[in-house]
Formats: sequence, C-alpha cells, structure tokens
Amino acid sequence: MASSIPDRSTSEWQALDAAHYIHPFTDHAALSKKGTRVITRAEGVYLYESGGRRILDGMSGLWCVNLGYGRRELADAAYQQLQELPYYNSFFQVAHPPAIELARLLSEVTPPQFKHVFFTGSGSEANDTVVRTVRHYWNVLGQPERTVIISRHNAYHGSTMAGASLGGMKPMHEQGGLPIPGIVHIRQPYWFGEGGELSPEEFGRVAARALEEKILQIGPEKVAAFIGEPIQGAGGVIIPPSTYWPEIQRIVDKYGILLVADEVICGFGRTGRWFGSEYFGIRPDLMPIAKGLSSGYLPIGGVMVGDRVAEVMTVKAGEFNHGFTYSGHPVACAVACAAIKILRDERIVDRVNDDVGPYLQRRWAELASHPLVGEARIVGLIGALELVKDKAKRLNFPDPGDVGVICRDLCIANGLVMRAVRDTMIIAPPLVITHAQIDELVEKARAALDQTQQELHRQGRL
Repeated sequence: MASSIPDRSTSEWQALDAAHYIHPFTDHAALSKKGTRVITRAEGVYLYESGGRRILDGMSGLWCVNLGYGRRELADAAYQQLQELPYYNSFFQVAHPPAIELARLLSEVTPPQFKHVFFTGSGSEANDTVVRTVRHYWNVLGQPERTVIISRHNAYHGSTMAGASLGGMKPMHEQGGLPIPGIVHIRQPYWFGEGGELSPEEFGRVAARALEEKILQIGPEKVAAFIGEPIQGAGGVIIPPSTYWPEIQRIVDKYGILLVADEVICGFGRTGRWFGSEYFGIRPDLMPIAKGLSSGYLPIGGVMVGDRVAEVMTVKAGEFNHGFTYSGHPVACAVACAAIKILRDERIVDRVNDDVGPYLQRRWAELASHPLVGEARIVGLIGALELVKDKAKRLNFPDPGDVGVICRDLCIANGLVMRAVRDTMIIAPPLVITHAQIDELVEKARAALDQTQQELHRQGRL
C-alpha cells in the first residue's frame, strides 16, 4: 500500500514547515532563518535526517523511546488492535480489554501500594489529573480547605495550565498568568548550583526542610500534597543528594499530606529500577506516568493511584467529574501492554541496573576531567554535564544558555543528539543502547566539548 506521506526534498519540507507548522517551545523567527531538521526515519538508537545523515539519539526522542526505534512487536500490537477496535471511550460504565489488561500489568510492575490507575493521553494530562484528584480526595474526607499543592522551583510537570503551574519554570509562568491559585514552590535540591559550602548530604537535608517551613507558613490544615520528580529531568537532570528524599518522606508523613512522585521521565527503567521512587526509597500516594509507558510509540499517560487515595476515590467519593476523550485509548493501551512485556521478558530494567547503566556511568565520569565540565552527574541512563567558566569556583558563564546552545549545535554536527538546559548538556538514551554505542556517544560528546572550548577561545570568552 502506498504511503500517505509524499516524497519531498529537504528544502521542500523546510519551506512547508515554515509556512504551516507551529512547533512547541520554539522561536519561529529564528527557526525560519535556520531551517528545521527533518527526521524521516529511525532504527534502534539512531535517527536519519532527510538526505540520509545518521544521528545517535542521546535523548530517546523526548525521554520516551526507551525500547529504541523500529520494534516490530509494538507496530504489530497497534495494527492488530486497530483492526479489532480502533477506538472506544471509557466513559458511561464502559471498558475494553486493552485498558483492563494494561491496568492489570501496571499493578504488577509498580510499587505494591498501587493497584489502580486513571488513564490520560499524556504526562501533562496526568498532572492535571493529580490536581483534580488531590483536591477531590480531601474534599470527600471533609477537609475542603486542604487545596494547596507544594512543588519546586525549576520543576517540570507539563505545559497545560495545571501542569505548567505545578512546574516551577518562570518563563512558562510569564506566558498565561500562571501559576493558578493554590500552587506554591520551594527550592530545588540542586547542590552544584545552590549548595554553597555545604556538603551534598548537608544540603540535601536543608533543601528538604524547606518543605516543612512552607507547610508551617501556609498552615498544615491547608496543605494537600507535595509533588516532585525523583530526578528533575527538564530542569537539567538535578539528582538530589542521598539525604533529600528520606527527609521529604519524613515530613509528608509527619503532616499527613499526600506525596506525588512524577515518574513521567524516571519511570519504566530509566534509573535502573522500574520507577525512580524505588531508586530513592520513597512511598508516593500518586504517581503520574507517561513517555516510557508505550516507549513513545503512541500517546498515553496515567496516574497510578495508591491504596490510601483509591479507597476514597472508588468507595466514598461518588462520581469523579473528570476524564478525557482518549483516556484508555485501546490502541495506545495495546502498545503499552506490549512495551511492558518487552521490558519484563528481555529484563531490560535489570540490564540498565547491572550492565549498561554502570558502563555509561564509568564512561560519563571520564568527561568530568574536561576543562568545561564542572560536574558530570548520572543515575542509570539519565545524565548531565554542567558547563562552567571556572571549575574550581563553580562559576557559570554569563548569559545562561548561550554556551549550551553552542555545544548542542556542535553535538548535532558530530552526529549526536544532546539537549541543552541553560548551560547543562543532558542525555537519556534508549535503554537498549549497547556498550559500543555508549562509546560512540561519549566520544562524540567529548568532540563537541572540545569544539565548544575552541569556539569560546575564538570568541575571547575563555
């Protein structure tokens, strides 16, 4: 059967893109001058541009293609389900086998307190659902004044109104009058940038105690929940010190507030555990999921609902006036079922923990010696290189983000996708990456660092 997508040249695609396509998080005036990169196909850990150039995808798409590109099992699952039942909703007391089966599988692979899931179409929708769920939960329990949700500066929880409000990124808040009422933010556990003279362990406790200070400032009777990514992904792969999450758990337990672990990036093997919550030993009440749930092959997300909340929502709460047209979409659920089975059958999470994760960590640590790298940090297959002007003083470059863009573009020129968050270069490669491909990734990253250093010398900035 002929493809519905015509064959065009790169310049033709770029012209059509500039004429019609509004991209997410993009300065379109700058893009139209430069021209978009057009990706036409992908296989394994590699992307192929229009024209044929191969690029190693060090970001798994957008933190999501955990199983790599071209998995026939996932395509077959979608095709079979499209033939049997391409769509039906889950409103009005209706369900279908793919959603029910996926809910069952998720209850097996998530921590033991999770036996229920609410399906969404994305991580952003999952975090909107968190806001609705948390506030409804306390209202049903007769504590309607508990509405405030505490999050962190520089957190990312999506770009919908509620998701962006939960996130702590000022540029997003400035567009649209955010955050919405009842959401406040505390400091992030960013030792390299904010730890000063404290040891990482000391700083972890200090950063966590900002939560207790905020609870007492607001009034414990008004606080509904605390939300945090186990590792802040889009914020620059901020890996909290070992003391941070245990102290957060102590505080939420002390005041009885709900703990929400946003697992959209960390979930499904990224840290070498099924979920980042398990890596850090915390016990969340709600767990937003997406991305790796289907390995990015189809849009799907959800909120894992812990026993404490599920008992209220499924027994005492009556009707929950919330949902989406594509909640539990049968084709997306069928693909997600297949993705989870691959993760289990091929023991991919164990492989990240025992094999490729430690190997990448060793190779990544070698980059810490580079003159531009202030810190090389990594857990499992998620890592960052903090680019600095002065390593000894942990001194950043002026005009944050400028150096990161230079390095990002040089990475692409060397055939590697790395993302720049301000002047931090981050990676999250597919979990199926091999040792040889890790070597390639590190070598290309080093080449880009060298070229960035040369460019900064040329500009007189070093």
